[in-house]
Amino acid sequence: MNANALAILSGGQDSTTALFWALHKFGHVAAITFDYGQRHAIEIDAASKVAEMAQADHYIVRVPQVLSSTSPLTSETSLETYDNYEQMDATIGDRVELTFVPMRNPFFFVVAANKAIAIGCRHLVTGICQEDNANYPDCREDFRSAFEKMTNLALGLKSNPVQLHAPLMNMTKAESVRFARSMPRCWEALAYTHTAYDGNYPPVSKDHASILRAHGFEAAGLPDPLVLRAVQEGLMPLPATANYHQ
Repeated sequence: MNANALAILSGGQDSTTALFWALHKFGHVAAITFDYGQRHAIEIDAASKVAEMAQADHYIVRVPQVLSSTSPLTSETSLETYDNYEQMDATIGDRVELTFVPMRNPFFFVVAANKAIAIGCRHLVTGICQEDNANYPDCREDFRSAFEKMTNLALGLKSNPVQLHAPLMNMTKAESVRFARSMPRCWEALAYTHTAYDGNYPPVSKDHASILRAHGFEAAGLPDPLVLRAVQEGLMPLPATANYHQ
């Protein structure tokens, strides 16, 4: 496709995978990252590294202190941790995750849509996924489709409308890992992504995002390039799970 796309890039696993999907689908791809006062600048550093590896134009939009939240991502609230995936799944269940930042995705998508129109683009790309749907309401397909409709109503676009693409929407974490593996440049970039909610590298914490990421690679039967990078740098031992011992 010769059209241009703007990918919303957090620096994490899913948004990175979506960015590289866009590179295969569109003629020219740019990335947009938000500095919204999150506690850990490592996310923005990761996004910058990934955008560089993707050779994508990269816009960093600074909107600190706009989003109010008790989420540990933006406040001093303690981060909930778990012993393993099974305990985490039983503890969280269908509740909204404590790290959820209210209205963050809608706000980011509005700003991204504004930027897309300004640069003559009609395609937005996001890494949201319904695997997180119970715990993150703004990662669901019904939210994606509603936002797309609202955007085009707000812009008065009936022909050549804005499209919000979410290529991972219906994938499990294991499926999204295998999907990333099918794109060699993406697989290399995953080594420089950041997922851990505690903001630390190497990724040895037991927060929701870290456990979910590790579980996805384990279920896919593939080693996480980020973990292999940390092992090679002598920062952590090789995990004991089977996906690292094939």
